[in-house]
Amino acid sequence: MAITSANQLELLQTAEAVAREKMIDPDLVVQAMEESLARAAKSRYGSEMDIRVDIDRKTGKATFTRVRTVVEDEELENYQAELTVEQAKQYMADPSVGDEIRDEVPPVEMGRIAAQSAKQVILQKVREAERDRQYEEFKDRAGTIINGVVKREEYGNVIVDIGRGEGILRRNEKIGRESYRPNDRIRCYIKDVRREARGPQIFLSRTDPQFMAELFKMEVPEIYDGIIEIKAVARDPGSRAKIAVISYDGSIDPVGACVGMRGSRVQAVVNELQGEKIDIIPWNEDQPTFLVNALQPAEVSKVVLDEEAERIEVVVPDEQLSLAIGRRGQNVRLASQLTGLDIDIMTEAEESARRQAEFAERTGVFMEALDLDEFFAQLLVSEGFTSLEEVAYVERDELLVIDGVDESTAEELQARARDFLEAANKKALEQARELGVEDSLVEFDGLTPQMIQALAEDGVKTLEDFATCADWELAGGWTTVDGQRVKDDGVLEKFDVSLEEAQNMVMTARIQLGWVDPAELVSEDDAETDEIVDDEEEAEA
Repeated sequence: MAITSANQLELLQTAEAVAREKMIDPDLVVQAMEESLARAAKSRYGSEMDIRVDIDRKTGKATFTRVRTVVEDEELENYQAELTVEQAKQYMADPSVGDEIRDEVPPVEMGRIAAQSAKQVILQKVREAERDRQYEEFKDRAGTIINGVVKREEYGNVIVDIGRGEGILRRNEKIGRESYRPNDRIRCYIKDVRREARGPQIFLSRTDPQFMAELFKMEVPEIYDGIIEIKAVARDPGSRAKIAVISYDGSIDPVGACVGMRGSRVQAVVNELQGEKIDIIPWNEDQPTFLVNALQPAEVSKVVLDEEAERIEVVVPDEQLSLAIGRRGQNVRLASQLTGLDIDIMTEAEESARRQAEFAERTGVFMEALDLDEFFAQLLVSEGFTSLEEVAYVERDELLVIDGVDESTAEELQARARDFLEAANKKALEQARELGVEDSLVEFDGLTPQMIQALAEDGVKTLEDFATCADWELAGGWTTVDGQRVKDDGVLEKFDVSLEEAQNMVMTARIQLGWVDPAELVSEDDAETDEIVDDEEEAEA
């Protein structure tokens, strides 16, 4: 097949037709044709030649050009596509390295094999352009809802026609009891769009919490306008969900706006989610208050928050326990997802029993250490004293407010407490030294004898050993394993050493050993402060 004047215009017509069918730029199709013709010309004139083809965008005329590049003498390798400066003087007056010499060559006759190869090149380029167009179209639509038509089902995964492409709804992204047949209309959430070798992959979901948030945005104009914001969503797909909302307009009730007149707005979302029950909860910046709301419809008697551990204890009336936990733990699980906290639920009876046990334990400690009778020890605990250190080193006036305690009694109590603590410290230090603790650790500021003993029992016997510890190894912490938060016990956790205190102690030890330069720490802190200031200024701007 030769490129003659009879079929020159046909090239452009073919390019236009393919571009319209695939919805891509016609110029991309013409470029693919130029590349395929250049490849066919190389097979005719020689693969080492640099043959380029240019198709006129108006007439369709294809021009074949041989290109040779001027290179240094020592860099000359390909005699068909390169030439030296001296050789180039035959073709131009003042050649320099990098100049190109172009000679037009006759068009080629394309045999059957060359024509088939050219067709494959064009198809591949068109396919790549089509994939790029599809990826560019959908990459910015991730996080939105799309309507589609079910095409087929493969191994439980649903292939959905979404207009200019196909999406895949995996079986784990379908609501449990849903089933689809070809040509069924379906509404999905675009969870992710990835560029892969086989083309862009568009992953859909109907179980993602944000799918429900987007449905509410479509049904509730106040959310779309930003007057009401969805702060958190938790779902047990197909069964139950909780959504936390806040209103930035004091005259608009966020819960009422989401429910709608006679429940019309929330019912539209429920119908789309196959009857999934939805609890709409007012969001509150105060975590305990927010949690009380999140556990509805159960009533809560008391909330105790441990911010460092991100755990929270909730006390409910005995008859409300099953309601607070929910069927198969559903209610408390959703409330935990919504608040981002681990929740421990106990009844008032269980909480009372625990408080009584703590009261008895502290009473016993005071009775033994201070040689007191049970009544006096209970009196101390009732007044809020929890440890011997508090009794020993508290201001004496705080002891004098206790009924029956005068100046001499308070002095005697503190003397007994100090004597007991000194004896305990001496014993702990002796045991630590027996375990091989060095003076460098004993003399380190911030560690009590009991802490030193605990470290020695854990194998930390020198200041170098202490400096290599991680802060969580000392203070304890939490690790997420397979989606579950697991407790990491710290060596000094029983002494109420916080994570920040552990960090400071370890860093101080490293500075004392010369492992860290304090000046570098100061410069890093200054840099972080500058970054924060810059971010704040950008936000204000």
